[in-house]
Amino acid sequence: MNVEPPSPLHGPEFSSYAAAEVSWLLTDLSHVALEAPAEQREAMMQAKAGHYAESLPIEYQPTGEYLELFHEALAASAERVAHAVGVVTELVLAARDGAPVLVSLARAGTPVGILMRRWAQFAHGVQPPHYAVSIVRGRGIDGEAMRYLARHHDPARVMFVDGWTGKGAICRELTEAVTLMAQAGGPVFDPQLAVLADPGGCTGVFGTRDDFLIPSACLNSTVSGLVSRTVLNDRYIGPGQFHGAKFYKDLAPGDVSELFLDAVEACFPAVAARVAADWPVLAATDRTPDWSGWNIAVRLAAQYGLDDVNLLKPGVGETTRVLLRRSPWRVLIRPDARGDLGHILLLAKDTGVPVDEIDDLPYACVGLIRPRGGAQ
Repeated sequence: MNVEPPSPLHGPEFSSYAAAEVSWLLTDLSHVALEAPAEQREAMMQAKAGHYAESLPIEYQPTGEYLELFHEALAASAERVAHAVGVVTELVLAARDGAPVLVSLARAGTPVGILMRRWAQFAHGVQPPHYAVSIVRGRGIDGEAMRYLARHHDPARVMFVDGWTGKGAICRELTEAVTLMAQAGGPVFDPQLAVLADPGGCTGVFGTRDDFLIPSACLNSTVSGLVSRTVLNDRYIGPGQFHGAKFYKDLAPGDVSELFLDAVEACFPAVAARVAADWPVLAATDRTPDWSGWNIAVRLAAQYGLDDVNLLKPGVGETTRVLLRRSPWRVLIRPDARGDLGHILLLAKDTGVPVDEIDDLPYACVGLIRPRGGAQ
């Protein structure tokens, strides 16, 4: 029996983004109860009794104080984000002869891909195709989504997009996945990853290597089109289907997805001249990844007695995720970055997580996940 290949999902039926902004290569699992408490998920993952992508964390509902911090962070950093968007988009356009196919890694990459598409329109009058696909640590990238892309586009035009790098685990996962796919006779994709911020030194295509707050890291689905993180669970995803995700339609009253995009886009004219001057200089420099983030993570894991480097999440974006979605153990911050970490400090206070100041920390902050056995 011939099975029809799956089709992309679009807003407003799936996500609060306009249909033209992104095509989701995902299976809609909105009807399935997949959420589990963080403590239960953490115990399951660390005991190797299941994979993190088989369930979903319960969506964090921000307090009024936390939302105020998000809006303050957005007002303070929108121009900086816009500059990084412009720089990385120009690098991508140059790398793909002006006609890239943007493929965001859902979900953190999705708002970034939309902003890059908007920059391409603003600066050059072009609207690159934009897709969102699932990649799962330890399981690879969605093969069905890759085959869909290869049927509809030249794989050489594809540029993978994410929000930021931490220690580089997803960069490694992406490289391994597309390499194995090519070796098995499948389509050949370039595993290069374009990100707004690359504090981990994991990729050569980035807007900045500074570790700064990208406001979309502060929230979950309500800044990502009301879409959950992706799910890969054999009970719900069969052969020939894309990986899954949920559309949290009920969270619409708190949705700031468009507000975030519009606030950054509004800064495009203000940064255009700087982007035009800066990106060719960056393009001419040696941007070879040095994997400094991975090396630092290994050192810190040993220093704090963690036998699994994956329990350590460096950078502002990853630390935020630890506090929102995992079982946080402690947070390390660089003292001079304290003024930019209001949302981190508030989340740590609300969850009773101790904060250690580390003077020589190369990141603004690092989140540590509580190891099994309840280390103190």
